[in-house]
Amino acid sequence: MKDLKIVFMGTPDFAVATLKQIIENKFNVVGVITAPDKPAGRGRKLNESAVKKYAKEQGLHILQPTNLKDQSFLEELKSLNANLQIIVAFRMLPKVVWDMPKYGTFNLHASLLPNYRGAAPINWAIINGETTTGVSTFFIDEKIDTGEMILQKEVEINPKENAGSLHDKLMLIGSDLVIDTIKLIQEGQVKTIPQPEDATIKTAYKLNRDNCKIDWNKNIDQIYNQIRGLSPYPAAWSILENGDQKLDVKIYQTEKEIENHNLTIGSIIFDKSSIKVAVNKGFINIIEIKLPGKRLMDVKSLLNGFTLEENAKML
Repeated sequence: MKDLKIVFMGTPDFAVATLKQIIENKFNVVGVITAPDKPAGRGRKLNESAVKKYAKEQGLHILQPTNLKDQSFLEELKSLNANLQIIVAFRMLPKVVWDMPKYGTFNLHASLLPNYRGAAPINWAIINGETTTGVSTFFIDEKIDTGEMILQKEVEINPKENAGSLHDKLMLIGSDLVIDTIKLIQEGQVKTIPQPEDATIKTAYKLNRDNCKIDWNKNIDQIYNQIRGLSPYPAAWSILENGDQKLDVKIYQTEKEIENHNLTIGSIIFDKSSIKVAVNKGFINIIEIKLPGKRLMDVKSLLNGFTLEENAKML
């Protein structure tokens, strides 16, 4: 049995579940590395990462480098004498960092690698209509998410679930997978598998304004999957043309209705409690929407105080 001294690196809530599991399983965490505090909100008050908040509660040694190649940071990291580093939802590491510990540096990734390498694996699995995804642990190498795999666990994607619920599911299953991986390393039982490389590997591109905009000309399933794959964050958006107004709206929840019609794509049908957008072979029935400067609301509440014009449409 190896005597492990662990440095954990992570920033958002997704990483907290894993750090919590590591602590509760009584592994020796000698340091936690997380993002520097960032100003947030109107008062620009400094906001601590979710990982930092939890690490403080546990009395753990915290490092918040702005530059991972900074000499003083590297010296402090080396002084911790860690022999294993674990990465969950952090940033790309320079070789001088990931190559430091004796037993290596491994990462938890929220997909079944080699598919969905990149920044937004949970979102893209749903956007692309996958019925399964999963979590993988792998040793870090020079490239992004390409290192030799240690363990994987497959997870079903419910046809109605969104990125938020899948995130929570993978967060818990991933934390268990990390514990299993640590135990294999501790017992000297790790057997890695190189990631296969072929032309059909799907990528989890960084989300941006362009790839979050709804194209109402796509088929009904593609639109429906994009909306749930981007909900609750960062949210799919569209331009609502309402009379002489053009509003950027975010759409969070929809239902699809398969039906033949002759309406123009993007045109809106509405009554006192519903808004439907005409698409190829059916309608996207909007359940939750957010107007600029307003809170997220269900469509019925929206229509109580917002007037849709007869020729309103989504662009």
